[in-house]
Amino acid sequence: MKNSKNFYINGQWVEPQQQNFLEVINPATEKSIGQISLGSRKDVDLAVGAATLAFKSYSQSSVSERVSILENVKRGLESRREEIAKTITEQMGAPITFAREAQTFTCIAHVEAMIGILRSFVFEERVGTTLVTKEPVGVVGLITPWNWPLNQIICKVIPAIAAGCTVVLKPSEIAPLDAIIFAEILHDAGLPAGVFNLVNGDGPNVGDAISRHPGIHLVSFTGSTRAGILVAQAAADTVKRVTQELGGKSANIILDDANIAEAVATGVELCLSNSGQSCDAPTHMFVPHRYYEDALNVAALTANAAVVGDPLNEKTQYGPLASKMQFDKVQALICSGIEEGARLVAGGVGRPQGLSTGFYARPTIFADVKPEMSIVREEIFGPVLIISAYEDEAMAIAYANSSHYGLAAYVQSGSLERARDVAKQLRTGSVFINYPDWDVMAPFGGYKQSGNGREGGVHGLVEYLETKANVGYYAA
Repeated sequence: MKNSKNFYINGQWVEPQQQNFLEVINPATEKSIGQISLGSRKDVDLAVGAATLAFKSYSQSSVSERVSILENVKRGLESRREEIAKTITEQMGAPITFAREAQTFTCIAHVEAMIGILRSFVFEERVGTTLVTKEPVGVVGLITPWNWPLNQIICKVIPAIAAGCTVVLKPSEIAPLDAIIFAEILHDAGLPAGVFNLVNGDGPNVGDAISRHPGIHLVSFTGSTRAGILVAQAAADTVKRVTQELGGKSANIILDDANIAEAVATGVELCLSNSGQSCDAPTHMFVPHRYYEDALNVAALTANAAVVGDPLNEKTQYGPLASKMQFDKVQALICSGIEEGARLVAGGVGRPQGLSTGFYARPTIFADVKPEMSIVREEIFGPVLIISAYEDEAMAIAYANSSHYGLAAYVQSGSLERARDVAKQLRTGSVFINYPDWDVMAPFGGYKQSGNGREGGVHGLVEYLETKANVGYYAA
C-alpha cells in the first residue's frame, strides 16, 4: 500500500514530521503485512491547522454540495468493496465472508442512509420571533477502534462532513490500513483540501494530542472505558464537547415463553460473532432456572460446533483475535474464571485444536458464575459467554441493570408485548428484541460507563451540530 507510511493532510499525502514506523501484524499468521508511521503532536498541529482553514469555507457549503460528495464516496466504497474486505481480514482477522457481508456492507449502508438524512434534515426553524439554526460544531477529532475498523470510521467521518465540520482522524494503529483506502476514496470524491485529515499513531501521543488540542471543538472516541476516561480528562481543559462509545457487558434475557433451544443457540452465535470483539455482543445470558441445564447443553453444542480457522477460507465462521495483546487478555480472563470457580461448559484456555499459529481463542462458555468474578464484571472482548439462571423476571432485570455498563441488552420472548415491557426497564442505550435485523437508522450509544452521545441515523448527524438562536430575526 503506497501511502501507508504517509499522512493525509490538507488534501495531500505527506511524510510525517519524524520517522517512527510500526509493523501491522496479520493476527492469523502473526506476520507483518506492512508498516505505518506513528505520528506526533507536530503532525496533529499541521492537521488541525489545515482543518481550521478549510472550515471557513466548507462550513458554508450547501447541502446539495455535501450530498454530491457523499454520493461519490458511496460509489468509491462500492468500487473498492472487495479490497476493503480483504484488508479488514488481513489486519484484524475477520473471516472474509463476514468482512464482506457485515464489516464492509454496513459502511456502504451508513453512507447511503446519511445521504437520505441530509437531503431532508431541517437546519432552520422558526420558534416565535427566533430563527433557530443548526450549524457545524467546527473542527472535530475522531479516534476509532480496531474491531469494526472502517465501520467506526464511517460512523464518525460521514456525519461530521455531512454536518459541515472538518476532521482530524486517528484510526487504530492495530488496524489502520482501511483508513488509508478511505482517505483515497474521499480524495477522489472531490472533498475539498483540509476537510478530512488522517494522522496515524498511538493513543498516548496522537490520541492525547487530539484530545487536548485547543483548535479541536469536539472529540469523538470509541474504545475501552479506561481509555475513554483518559480522553475525557485530556479534553476537559479546553471544554470541548466529548462523545464516547465505550465498553459493554450486554445481558441477553431469555424469558420462559421463548423457544429456549433456538434462543440459546442464536445467542451463542451472536456472542461469538466477530470472535466476540463487538462492544454490544450479548455476553451474559440469563435463562429461567428450570431450563438452565438444558440451556447449557445447547450452548455447549453450539460452541463446540463453531468453525474457527483461517479467515480467508469462506467456510470459516470465526477468525483469530485481532492482536497478541487481545489474545493474552482473553486468555487471562478465561484462566481467572476457572480459578475463581466458574463451571467451564465449553472451550477453555489455549488455541483450538489444530491451530498452533495465530491469535485464535477457543469458543468458551461459563456457568455458575458469581457477581464478584472478573468474567462477570469485566468486558472480555473475546469469544466467551457466561450463562446465569434466574428465578423470576424481576431478578433477571435487576441483575442486568446492576452492571456499570449500559451499552446494549437483548430480550427474547414469545410475546412481543412482554418483551417490550422488559425492554422499558433495562438501563441501556439499545435493546434488541427477539434478535431483530440490523437497522441502519437506529441510534447507537450507551448509558452509564458505556459512554455518551449517539452514532447512526439522524442522531449521529445531530452530534456534530450546534444550536444557535437568532432572537428577533422575525418581527413580533
